[in-house]
Amino acid sequence: MSEDQLIGYSNSSGHDLGNDDSTRIHSNLVFSGPVFVVLVVMMVTLAVVIVLGNALVIYAFKVDKSLRRQCNYYFLNLAISDFLVGAFCIPLYMPYVLTGRWPLGRALCKLWLVMDYLLCSASVFNIVLISYDRFLSVTRAVSYRASQGLPQLAITRMLCVWLLAFALYGPAIIFWELAVGGSRVPSDQCFAEFYSTWYFLLSASTLEFFSPLLSGKSDNPPSLRPHPPHHGAPPGERLPDPSAAPRASRLSRDKKIAKSLAVIVCVFAICWAPYTLLMIIRAACRGRCIPHHWYEVTFWLLWLNSAINPFLYPLCHSSFRRAFARILCPRSRGTPCWE
Repeated sequence: MSEDQLIGYSNSSGHDLGNDDSTRIHSNLVFSGPVFVVLVVMMVTLAVVIVLGNALVIYAFKVDKSLRRQCNYYFLNLAISDFLVGAFCIPLYMPYVLTGRWPLGRALCKLWLVMDYLLCSASVFNIVLISYDRFLSVTRAVSYRASQGLPQLAITRMLCVWLLAFALYGPAIIFWELAVGGSRVPSDQCFAEFYSTWYFLLSASTLEFFSPLLSGKSDNPPSLRPHPPHHGAPPGERLPDPSAAPRASRLSRDKKIAKSLAVIVCVFAICWAPYTLLMIIRAACRGRCIPHHWYEVTFWLLWLNSAINPFLYPLCHSSFRRAFARILCPRSRGTPCWE
């Protein structure tokens, strides 16, 4: 996710970074005592929920062998990226948003920017990968089941997700100032050099937001579409179809897959839509038309998605539900994934 752009928003108060004074407006902001405490509690709570929730997913994958199937490796990959958001990104961002100044130096700023963009983008592309995997499980059921015992394929796809996520923003974060001949970021601030480059932000943000939505829509299982009625014999003379029961069972399974995927994609859309909308508006008005606090709110909504995901897994998938139950209530038993 391109969440770090909001750092620039909070520091520029919605103005173009071409004006150096605008980059320091937020650094003069001082929260009152009660507001400061409330913000700290909310941020710490969010970070703890993200870390513990996704740590449970990772631990369940480690101790429960029934989860170690290709269909669940991608959820593990998503949990890892979400876990690091709570363990690394939020703790380093908290002092910055509360004081308006980055106290950790330029090197750590660069690292933080790369990690934040990388982790958030990886979350997005993991959802795309999960959608693609669900599509294959329905349209190529035989070969898909045969590949479930081949974790190498899943691991290769997981690595591709991280490489693509890094390629989207990583080189720009690292080399942008070299390409333009110098840095425009004040020494006590931390935001990407391309923050004021509207066409780059618009293109990248649009790609991040719409790729999971389009993948979720296009991966609607064909088996869920209406089938034409059988013709030939009159209704009262039709013979029993021996394949009806397996087909009904397969249809029921496919419906569960579609519903669970729809829940994950819809939650993603709810958390990301406000941010993407503001990014599009900002691109049109060059950052001069929306107060910075609205960007800040939508920024935290992106991270909220990382806290919600661990709760969606057991709600949508019995495999994770059983695995969590076995950890928290050892008498419970696991079931195969996607049942």
